[in-house]
Amino acid sequence: MTILFEPNRQWSAHLAAQLGPGLLATSRLEDVERLLADQHGEPLVLFGPGTDAALALEFAARQRVARPAVGVLLLREQLDVETMGHALRAGVRDVVNVRDVVAVRTACARSLEVSRHLLGTAPPPVPGGAGARVVTVFSAKGGVGKSTLATNLAVTLAEGGKRRVCLVDLDLAFGDVGIMLQLAPERGIADAVGARDKIDPTFVGALLTPYAPGVDVLLAPVGPSDAERIGRELVAKVLAALRTIVDYVVVDTPAAFTDAVLAAFDVSAVHVLVATPDVPVLKNLRVAMDTLDLLGLHGEHRLLVLNRGDARVGLTTADVERVLKTPITAQIPSSRDVPVSINRGVPIVVDKPQHPVSAAIRELARARITEQPAPRGPRGLRDRIGRGNR
Repeated sequence: MTILFEPNRQWSAHLAAQLGPGLLATSRLEDVERLLADQHGEPLVLFGPGTDAALALEFAARQRVARPAVGVLLLREQLDVETMGHALRAGVRDVVNVRDVVAVRTACARSLEVSRHLLGTAPPPVPGGAGARVVTVFSAKGGVGKSTLATNLAVTLAEGGKRRVCLVDLDLAFGDVGIMLQLAPERGIADAVGARDKIDPTFVGALLTPYAPGVDVLLAPVGPSDAERIGRELVAKVLAALRTIVDYVVVDTPAAFTDAVLAAFDVSAVHVLVATPDVPVLKNLRVAMDTLDLLGLHGEHRLLVLNRGDARVGLTTADVERVLKTPITAQIPSSRDVPVSINRGVPIVVDKPQHPVSAAIRELARARITEQPAPRGPRGLRDRIGRGNR
């Protein structure tokens, strides 16, 4: 059930026409309360652009306590960071540009899905595990195509909307996912800093930015200073909430073992380690793999991906495997079409689905990620380190 509260008749008629049948429109707040009390199903309340924002925020704050399953969306003619921050803290699931019909419909669908989970009416989770499978993509040196692989993997796993995937940019200081996908950084993980005790599926769902059917993105902070306020505990809470509302979480990381990265590794079923046939890259990755082993993060499914593996730079596949002491899981060919797709803001698996690079990424997803058994429960990093020092 979707209820629209909008005092302006023109906006009310416009939204009713855009969102289709099943929308109950009213200009009286008492009617909203009555409808919520009388109706059943997944409740969603839209506050139109003619609504005073303070009224919507007060309503959302009340419902968060009285009816946690009620989703509240705020539609605005113009989006500003201050309003969005206040709205998310009050319990509003999303703030959306009312003129972007696709974004409004996507936000409605996402909110209804969250309500289904909270009401216990959601479809059963993906067989074989408790929560979404987390796939962390890591490299020990920048410039190897890690973010490109992560974005393309996320789109591939979604299969055009058959699955729901969240792409998380954990390169908190210098994340590139937003600019690579040409997404406006209106909200992201930085908005969770002031709500540590309120991080739940509803709150985290409101921080996501829709990109494509089945794909949402949790963007990195806009400025490097915000990264300092995001620690291991916060990231762990965010990932735990995400795992309840999506099928896969793909985590893009910086080329360093930050606390945030270790939190992601700790709950990951699959570690995708990316390298290129370059001696400095291979040396750094070998050291990184030794560090993961030392921390007990062996990765039940550690995948080594050699990007630009066909580049003629004097190193063979056998050379790479000898240096890393690990067999290569998959090779992705080198192509100038990849940077072209990045500059266009369209992943190559979408831009050129028949391209050899796209085929290699799809095969990696099919053979080594979607068909793998479920992960075992996470173990604390401190426990593992403590045992190793005994």
